[in-house]
Amino acid sequence: MALTFPTLDDFFAHGFDTVIDVRSPSEYAEDHVPGAISLPVLDDEERARVGTIYKQESPFLARKLGAALVFRNAADHIAGPLSHHEGGWKPLVYCWRGGQRSGSFAWMLKEIGWRADSVQGGYRSFRRLVNAYLYDAPLPHRLVLIDGNTGTAKTELLHVLARRGWQVLDLEGAARHRGSLLGGMGGQPSQKAFETILAGKLTAMDPARPVLVEAESSKIGERIIPPALWAPMKAAPRIEIGADMAARVAYLVAAYDDVLDDGPRLETLLWHLRELRGHEVVDGWLAHHAAGDKRGLTEALMAQHYDPAYAKSRRAIGGAPMARVQAKALDGPGIEALAGEVEAALNGLRAG
Repeated sequence: MALTFPTLDDFFAHGFDTVIDVRSPSEYAEDHVPGAISLPVLDDEERARVGTIYKQESPFLARKLGAALVFRNAADHIAGPLSHHEGGWKPLVYCWRGGQRSGSFAWMLKEIGWRADSVQGGYRSFRRLVNAYLYDAPLPHRLVLIDGNTGTAKTELLHVLARRGWQVLDLEGAARHRGSLLGGMGGQPSQKAFETILAGKLTAMDPARPVLVEAESSKIGERIIPPALWAPMKAAPRIEIGADMAARVAYLVAAYDDVLDDGPRLETLLWHLRELRGHEVVDGWLAHHAAGDKRGLTEALMAQHYDPAYAKSRRAIGGAPMARVQAKALDGPGIEALAGEVEAALNGLRAG
C-alpha cells in the first residue's frame, strides 16, 4: 500500500533516506518535493509518445509501450545512480498521481530488497498540502517586517540577523529576484516551486518565535506571495530602516553593479517606466547612463521612482512603524551595528 501523508508537516518528516521523483524532467523542473532527486522512468519525449498512442490508438498499446520504457529506464537507474546503495536503504518514490510510474519503480526496488514505498496520490497530493497550507488557513507564525527605502541593505541585514539566530524568511532569495524593476537574478522559479520553498521554510520555523521578513509588495518579480502569508505581512509590526542618500547610493551601485553594467538590458528596463514617470524623467536617467554616471543614475532613480513608490505603498498600508533605526553606514561593520540596533527593537517587542 502506498503511503498517505495527512499534513505537510507529516510529508516533510517522511523519514526516508532518499525521495525519488520519477516524473519527466519538465515536470520535475516546474516543481518537486524538496530534496527529491530526479530519476525519470519516462522522459518528456517518451511520455508524449505514450500519451499520443493512448488517445489516438489504444490504451492497451500505450500501456505496453509505457511498461517497456519504464522498466528499461528503471533498470538503467538501478545499475547506475542507485547501484551504490546497501540493503538497508529506504527510498520513497512518487510520480504525478501515484500511479503506474511510481508503483512500478517502487515494486522493482522492493523486489531487490530495498525498503521502498510510494506516495498515495503522488506529487498531486503533495501539491494539495502546499496549496492548503498557503491558501486555505492562517499561518501560525508571528511576522515582523524589516522595512525601509531602496538601498537600505535590508536583505543583507536579514542575513546578518539569521546568522545571529533569528528566524528569517528570505522572500527575495526564494523568488530569486531582488524585488524591484532592476532586481532580476537570472530566472525565477515557477510559482509552484516558489510556494514549495516558502512552505518548506515556514513549516521548519518555531511559531512561538518571531519570523523576520523583508517588507515587499504582493509580487516579487513575477512571483505572487500566497494569501496566507501576504495577509499577516500587511498587518505585521514594522521596523523601519533609514539611511542617508549618499550611503544608499554607494550601497546600490555596488549591489546592482551587474545591472548597471548591462547597457541594453538597463535601457530596456528603464523604457518600461516612461508611462509611469514621464518621458522627460526617463530621458534624464538614460542621459546619466549614456555618460557612465552610475551614481547619478542611481540617485535619480531613488529620488524620482523608488522613494515615491515606497511612500505610496506605506500610505496604503497605514500605521506607524514600531521602531525606526537609522544606519550610520551600509558597509559590513555598519550593517553589523545596524543588526544590533534592530535586535534591541525586537527584544523590546518580545518584552512587551
